Amino acid sequence: MINYLYLRRSQKKSTTDYPQQYGCDSALKLDIGIVKLFSLRILYEMEVYTMNTYDFETVIRRHGVGSGKWNEMSSFPEVPKDVIPFSVADMEFTTMPEVKEGLKEFIDTHVLGYANPTSEYKAAVQNWMQRHHDWTIQPDWILDAPGVINAFFTAVKAFSAPGEGVLLMTPVYYPMYMAIERNGRKQVSSPLINEGGRYRIDFEDFEAKAKASDTKLLLLCSPHNPSGRVWTKEELTRIGRICMDNNVLVCSDEIHNDLIMPGFRHTVFASLSDEFAQHSIVCTAPSKTFILAGLQTSNIIIPNPDLRKRFLTEVLKSEGNPKCNILGLEACRLAYTHGDAWLKQLLAIINKNRQIIVDFFEREFPAVQVTPLEGTYLLWIDFRPLGIDAHELARILREEAFLFFDDGFIFGDEGSGFERWNLACPTSYITAALERLKSTLNNHI
Repeated sequence: MINYLYLRRSQKKSTTDYPQQYGCDSALKLDIGIVKLFSLRILYEMEVYTMNTYDFETVIRRHGVGSGKWNEMSSFPEVPKDVIPFSVADMEFTTMPEVKEGLKEFIDTHVLGYANPTSEYKAAVQNWMQRHHDWTIQPDWILDAPGVINAFFTAVKAFSAPGEGVLLMTPVYYPMYMAIERNGRKQVSSPLINEGGRYRIDFEDFEAKAKASDTKLLLLCSPHNPSGRVWTKEELTRIGRICMDNNVLVCSDEIHNDLIMPGFRHTVFASLSDEFAQHSIVCTAPSKTFILAGLQTSNIIIPNPDLRKRFLTEVLKSEGNPKCNILGLEACRLAYTHGDAWLKQLLAIINKNRQIIVDFFEREFPAVQVTPLEGTYLLWIDFRPLGIDAHELARILREEAFLFFDDGFIFGDEGSGFERWNLACPTSYITAALERLKSTLNNHI
């Protein structure tokens, strides 16, 4: 700004040198206006700089604090201290500072008693869905739940009867199997087709399964976990049309909906048409996006009032006094209000980690097939071409390479021989893990 002012003074132009379209009566007014613009620009650049200083390098060790993800490593005493797990889908980053500092202030100024979602909370959820997913929702559509898993367990009980079929596209997130089995429903699997490492829906098989008279509910994983597919509008429309035609309700788990790689776009199932909205339940949460799973707060969005009533009736019957954590509600509000810049940088780190791993396998083990990642921060890797038994592979990775992934077979038979790698960690841990993987696999192939 100093250089600019010096230049303006040195030019010594009269007021007639300034066109009237600038809206200034004099050179002084124009100078003041431009100085203000420059001041705003500097403030903007300061803000951008601040937004780009988020810490994506620090790892907080979680041994002995109840983290199941970290506790798994305690069974292996030889694991070096600088190793982190790449398994359960929560991140190895520090909490977004706006959430952390906001919660400190909230604790200082609020009573931590029972709480329900406020109008400000629901407005934050509405604004996030509009801003990031182009979906306009109403406050009364939003039901709070401790978790998305809780929600699809409830949906299975509320919208199917014991012995009736619940449709899955497999391999799939393993708690969906649990929701069906533990509630005495029948699992109806429509296996995805793996074509050159990219998965697609077998619509002929899917439609045949949906047409069965006892198939009542689809648990849709969108984006898909573990394959990392982001279903296109055309795919989702076809899924919806088949389900509508066969009276199959759609419960769409969209917990990873913010975690989309460059070149792809997530579409909320219910946003495709009013018909789909009236025949679906959309399960969302800030937990995957902002590392808030421990605060147990999710938003279950149900536009249809009759479905909403049935869902709530089942919740009250099963859970008695369902309440979300008061700090979870506030953390969600803070994240959805202030989290845009943090999320943008997070996605850049995840994409960088993805590319490093893809390049590594192409260079060192080209037979191994890395499934193209479209969404989530979970990379699905096919080790079957190496000819190592799936359970032996899991042992080798843990005991010799000190690599703690989620083994593919937990996602169903179709996942045997795969490993799911959580990319949400500092890049330095990815590169170190690849070095261990290289030396270990070279001893076995």
